[in-house]
Amino acid sequence: MGMKFNAIQERILLAFTEALFHGTAMAIPPRQVVDNIQTQFGLMNGNARDEVGLSLYLLCLVMGGPLFLLMGPAWRMRRIEKRLARSRNDLMQDLARTRGVIYAGYYGHWEGVDEDDNHCNPVLNQIGFTLPKHRVRDPKDDVEIEYAPGRELDRHDFVGHDAVPASAGVIVIGSGAGGGTAAAALRRHGHDVLVIEAGPHYPSTRITHEERRMTAKLFVNGALQTSRDHDLIIFQGRCVGGSTVINNGIALRLKQDGRTHPQARDVLAHWRSIGAPIDEAAFDRSYAAVEQRLEIARIEERSGRRNGPHLIDGWKAHAAATGDAMDAASIATWFSKNYGPKSQNALCAYCGYCNTGCRYGRKHGMAQSCLIDARVAGKPHILADATVKRILWKPASVDGKRVADGVEVELEDGSLHRIQATRGVVVAAGTMASSRILDKSGIAGTGEGISLNIACPVAALMPEGKRIDAWDEDQMATYVDRGDFLIESHFQPPLSMSTLMPGWGAEHHRRMLNYNRLTSAGALFPADRCGRLVDGKLSFKLRTDVELPLLRSALAALIDVHFRNGAIEVYPALARGDTLKPGMNVAAFLEDRIREADDVTLSSSHPQGGNAMNADRMLGVVDTDCRVHGTTNVLVTDASVFPSCIRVNAQLTTMAMAHYATARVDPFG
Repeated sequence: MGMKFNAIQERILLAFTEALFHGTAMAIPPRQVVDNIQTQFGLMNGNARDEVGLSLYLLCLVMGGPLFLLMGPAWRMRRIEKRLARSRNDLMQDLARTRGVIYAGYYGHWEGVDEDDNHCNPVLNQIGFTLPKHRVRDPKDDVEIEYAPGRELDRHDFVGHDAVPASAGVIVIGSGAGGGTAAAALRRHGHDVLVIEAGPHYPSTRITHEERRMTAKLFVNGALQTSRDHDLIIFQGRCVGGSTVINNGIALRLKQDGRTHPQARDVLAHWRSIGAPIDEAAFDRSYAAVEQRLEIARIEERSGRRNGPHLIDGWKAHAAATGDAMDAASIATWFSKNYGPKSQNALCAYCGYCNTGCRYGRKHGMAQSCLIDARVAGKPHILADATVKRILWKPASVDGKRVADGVEVELEDGSLHRIQATRGVVVAAGTMASSRILDKSGIAGTGEGISLNIACPVAALMPEGKRIDAWDEDQMATYVDRGDFLIESHFQPPLSMSTLMPGWGAEHHRRMLNYNRLTSAGALFPADRCGRLVDGKLSFKLRTDVELPLLRSALAALIDVHFRNGAIEVYPALARGDTLKPGMNVAAFLEDRIREADDVTLSSSHPQGGNAMNADRMLGVVDTDCRVHGTTNVLVTDASVFPSCIRVNAQLTTMAMAHYATARVDPFG
């Protein structure tokens, strides 16, 4: 369990809350907001409380110290506007992000235990939001929002902490896209597989729509993981199934006719040019195998019936107006995804809560597919809530190469266990965790050349009387591939939407009160090999001549899309919270407002690289079969092996890479 804030920090939170909501009609009192924040941080694992707690002390100091606590809310809000909202100072901009904690405490308000306890939730009612259980669906045209049983791991799949095995055939570290896919393939080769996962198991039946609880329990650091300089938020799953539990199921290939911009860079050709050739025919077969197993298909249009077409229609108008060849050749279509398989009577119920887990058993993630495929009858094969600290090596090498003997694991109670791997070890804990494990295991060159697909949200307000109700559908339904960047439709439940929504004080509250008239999308752009791990934490710097101009270009296009489809106000995720109106010179405005990463809210769910593939051991950590250079029996099968940024959503390519490395031939045969 996490730690709550102390009395001084709590007083600062209360003062900040009173200021941010000054002059608004609050549905709950400021004291309740602080209690909600305490509850959320009490649920978290990791060091989020310590980091935010330090920010609170600094915040109080720069706002006037004791004076900030003694003066009234109106004075405090004027101080916040002057020192935080309008500042371009890096420290002030970092401290300004604390506002998201306050807004999460308000719009994430939850009463009692279940949805019925929240039928009259005053905050949700204030913004016009209806929880899934209380929504009225047309049985002829809609999918009922109900649980689809029979698609879960059960208790017999899990190793008890009082029965940690002394050995296993192959140890797979991580249970997400890379680890789950590898585990299933290795089981088909006949190996005894033990999957070790740092996070807990949350089957669909344990998942709720209490956003604060799910973000605290399913994400690394309670969804508050950031880069070293706090410029970027990094969302990663920390649970059995990894990020496949808390993602939107998007499944895009690197290159596919009709789904990829024809002028987009050929990623595999680029990899080949830098020393990481992939057998493209074999890789295509791996894609196909994963797509077949997960029943990946184009989503139903009814699942994203309002926010999805807004992006497609707006892009068509935008491209027609610009006359740009890249715009004209862009792909604007519906996503293909890996949940909602028809064959199992589990079509997506499009409740809008993908990012905090599917409580209806309809997401076809690793816990509903490959981790089940990795079963051995009558033998548990998953050790959850267990953190691998390092790989252990045999004392003697073979032909000058190290041989893994097993792993050292730390359980929740702090006890350390050594588990022998009789055949080998697969590392698939994600870009950053895999890099840390390999580094602590004595592997050189890890944690370098990390890439991100970076997202930046832009919400927009539609005219009076035009309800969108984008919350009552699939969170992400459509996308535009422009070749150099993508735009993806998205919408979030109240807590998450409030933290992404720019704006300060009463203006932020006004925007949230118009929740039913909001439409939203995000720009997604690649940042290729701009990062590295420093003391285990991501250092990542956007280049002023590459990524920042691309970001401004992507945002300008998205803003124009909103306006061309009827928006009357647009809210790009700028630190100052500006409101844009039709007719503005958007390009000039963005040139002035976005000069560095701190000026805008940026996040990524797709870390890549860190343990790059390369045929030359001096240029990469793994070879072109994903085997760690200088070892005989250690593979890496997650996105950390990508030699450069892949530009599109990484889920499907990570699965294909894991399949490519483990399914074609037995890597431990």
